[in-house]
Amino acid sequence: MDERALGTTGYDVTEVGMGTWNVGSDWGEVSEDEGREAIRAALDAGITFLDTADVYGDGRSERLIREVLADHDAEPVVATKAGRRLDPHVAADYDREHLEKFVDRSLENLGVETLDLLQLHCPPTDAYYQPETFEALSGLVDEGKIAHYGVSVERCEEGLKAIEYPGVETVQIIANPLRQRPTELFFREADRRDVGVIVRVPLASGLLTGALDADTEFPEDDHRNYNRDGDAFDVGETFAGVPYEVGLEAVDELRPAVPEEWSMAQFTLRWILDFDAVTTVIPGSTNPEHVRANAAASRLRSLSDEERATVTEVYDESVREHVHHRW
Repeated sequence: MDERALGTTGYDVTEVGMGTWNVGSDWGEVSEDEGREAIRAALDAGITFLDTADVYGDGRSERLIREVLADHDAEPVVATKAGRRLDPHVAADYDREHLEKFVDRSLENLGVETLDLLQLHCPPTDAYYQPETFEALSGLVDEGKIAHYGVSVERCEEGLKAIEYPGVETVQIIANPLRQRPTELFFREADRRDVGVIVRVPLASGLLTGALDADTEFPEDDHRNYNRDGDAFDVGETFAGVPYEVGLEAVDELRPAVPEEWSMAQFTLRWILDFDAVTTVIPGSTNPEHVRANAAASRLRSLSDEERATVTEVYDESVREHVHHRW
């Protein structure tokens, strides 16, 4: 796979990484063996960027990464996140005391002395206006507990504010053919400032795999069941915020543009990777075959002008009104 520079961190990472929310929690029943096998498949496919968080299965995702890496020759960059363990989840508690506690727990879970990359985990918007939050992160760098830090955001405006802080080297954000607003001003500004862009929810919670339909049923403990209206966390994390039925129709409209030998997921990942501002895209899966197919998107050609025009047309006519103004 091709590699891209992750902002100013000094890391070069594969342009297709792996997200590990799926192996932690909130996607139905996944055994630890399945989780380890998926992570191993990613490393075997050459992926060098793994993304996790301390709340994915209450640390389960971090621990599974540690276990797999203990028996594997790969040395990927491992990015984790902190902040969502706060209860209540308020901006004021994004401070040195709480963040250091979360970092210490992740260090133990991952079995390392220094975290490669720590990201604030979608904090309340007010946190981005607290210089002391970012001073706390810089202090953890000085102490050697984290090597670099960034943010994971819900909204473009949060990303734009975050990159005003010189220590913020990466931003993780949702972007895909059903969530195109980040590709405008935010991508331009991130590229101009040499900030690494990590794209999450690239497949819109499975919508953009083309494998879901109106009859698909999701387990009770799958966020695609219980968070469709944003009852548990930001609704933009589930199906990228697109109403399910609208998303299904949009995917059907995209199908004619997908080359015959490609999957819908590969077409989607290639669309994202065609933006120079993107460093890496982090699809998640517990299916090793899907993990390998996702990685293979790195080797595909760029989309043609006609294919990209179809994506734009479908978004403008079917999806934009539901998401563009919100995130």
